[in-house]
Amino acid sequence: MTATVPHLDSPARPPQRGGAGRPGRTSILTSPFLGKYASVLITVALLVAMFSVGAGRYDNFASPQVVLNLFVDNAFLIVLAVGMTFVILTGGIDLSVGSVVALSTMIAASLLQTGWPAPVVIVLVIAAATVLGLLVGLMIHYFDVQPFIATLAAMFLARGLCYLISLKSIAITDPLFTELAQARIQLAPRISITPAALIAVAIVVLAALVLKYTRFGRTVYAIGGNEQSARLMGLPVVRTKVLVYTVSGLCSGIAGILFSFYTLSGYSLTGIGLELDAIAAVVIGGTLLTGGTGFVLGSLLGVLVLGLIQTVISFEGTLSSWWTKIVIGGLLLIFILIQRLLTRRSRTSGR
Repeated sequence: MTATVPHLDSPARPPQRGGAGRPGRTSILTSPFLGKYASVLITVALLVAMFSVGAGRYDNFASPQVVLNLFVDNAFLIVLAVGMTFVILTGGIDLSVGSVVALSTMIAASLLQTGWPAPVVIVLVIAAATVLGLLVGLMIHYFDVQPFIATLAAMFLARGLCYLISLKSIAITDPLFTELAQARIQLAPRISITPAALIAVAIVVLAALVLKYTRFGRTVYAIGGNEQSARLMGLPVVRTKVLVYTVSGLCSGIAGILFSFYTLSGYSLTGIGLELDAIAAVVIGGTLLTGGTGFVLGSLLGVLVLGLIQTVISFEGTLSSWWTKIVIGGLLLIFILIQRLLTRRSRTSGR
């Protein structure tokens, strides 16, 4: 009985894709690079196109100060979108962030009104928001509550606490808050930026580094990609999922402080719908709602797109502010459809 031994010098046949006798083809949309960055690149293209149209249509639209004002006017939303990015990357959602921002402004305003030192108030507000985020994370993962329900309950809780503190707006007259609210850092003649905007950019950079270079960040992506696989690999899934809601609470507290700098007041009706703006910015920035794919810098671009829409409407002067919501809704629908298309193509190419 003899065995047939394959000839060692015969070249290996390359794997075939796309059917019998057809070599595999890699389209532009299914290439490894665009498969990862396609949504972000579309956001960049949209931002550049909108800015180019505005620059051609309106005088002084392309001035550096208009660009910097996108960061100045949306510093709190940038920080809020950072926390929301962590949550959505794991496949979760956080509906409480707008109410936590309002609660943060109310706590800060009420404590400052009674004479508490501003540094102590800032620390307490951020700590309270962080603890609330931690409790939400514990509720989700130790009591098996859906993120939608848990964060919805936290939203009502935070908003109710605002009404308990005061039904009226509370003015902030603390010297430190007033100084930070009015401070301008001159970058060039007639070009300036606020400390709040610099804080927001610093948080974006820090969050991007955490997601890219730390074990916590890699676990966040792994959970969003396939939670069961992450568990089998021995990753700390429960701890990470609790931490992402803690991070979201932390960012909500910081956003509340930045918003109090912006308005110098606390008001129980502040931030209604702000959670939807944060979600829209994250999705427009390229983060998949199913988790596993997305970037903090993309969320920053999403916030800038929303801010640019408001800027165009203000320059136009004849459009209602409700057009902002209409355009954001349309863009959100388009980007969700684009995400579905890219996800379907990537799955098809992987077969």
